Amino acid sequence: MILCLCSISAFAQTKHIPDRKQDNFWTELQKLCGKAYEGKMIAGPENDTTFANKTLIMRVLKCSKEQIYIPFFVGADRSRTWIFTQHKKGLSLKHDHRHLDGKPDSITFYGGHTTNHGSATRQIFPADQETADMLPAAIGNVWWVDLVPGEYFNYNLRRVNTDRVFTIRFDLKKEINTEQKPWGWKE
Repeated sequence: MILCLCSISAFAQTKHIPDRKQDNFWTELQKLCGKAYEGKMIAGPENDTTFANKTLIMRVLKCSKEQIYIPFFVGADRSRTWIFTQHKKGLSLKHDHRHLDGKPDSITFYGGHTTNHGSATRQIFPADQETADMLPAAIGNVWWVDLVPGEYFNYNLRRVNTDRVFTIRFDLKKEINTEQKPWGWKE
């Protein structure tokens, strides 16, 4: 039996063909640009003191063809920004953490990259190698975002093989006004 590897190598050399489901997710995320929403923690550790009983706001502050910046405010803490990036081979989610003076935190730009096309309403970001190198305990982190247009945006985190699950739901039916910007924002 002769096996032709020509089709495999031809496939490996082809350009990435965008997936309609992932493109739909990206388009819906971009439609939120310039808007802000309040959220609430719907799953998390019982002893959480970081997010519980605090005002949680996501503000879709800046959008371009390749990137979407979503600061996430926790009460008066404006240190967090989610950065979604569209690459030739999928999407990535990175977490930018800043101090009050705008300087980067020592633990910043961790996150993950999609390994499949996901769906039009859900994209999954397993921890990437950069994250595993920076935070060895986070090697099993999986982040995912559920975006149901006109309904809700869920930011989720699960640490595989643990009971750690974290979900914040933002109500997309109730846009709020805020002029707050994340610490260190330069625009």
